[in-house]
Amino acid sequence: MYQSKASQGKQSVRTLLRQNRGVSSVEISKTGIRGLERYAKKYGIDYAIRKDTSEVPPRYLVFFKAPDAEAFNSAFKEYSASLLNKDKRPSVLARLHELVQAAAELPGKVRHKEQERGL
Repeated sequence: MYQSKASQGKQSVRTLLRQNRGVSSVEISKTGIRGLERYAKKYGIDYAIRKDTSEVPPRYLVFFKAPDAEAFNSAFKEYSASLLNKDKRPSVLARLHELVQAAAELPGKVRHKEQERGL
């Protein structure tokens, strides 16, 4: 009965520990939390994120259940590959700035209006 009521996906560390299945953890950066959550949800992983403020800058620990270790490894591998691909792609803002500079260097259309004077 308890297992049918057990929560899935993102949850608190306390709830995760109550499931008595053993918990493992891995450290990630703050910028990668949202991306990791997407892959954890895709693979159906029960996890909890904890912020360790004892250090500057703070560390973020992701706790997950030990039986889900293989699924977590797959999700983490896919997440890491997506980060590497993201670094290889050119920045849209950088490309936009280049195009703006190139457009500024082009000679503009100059119109000279002369008024005819009748005698």
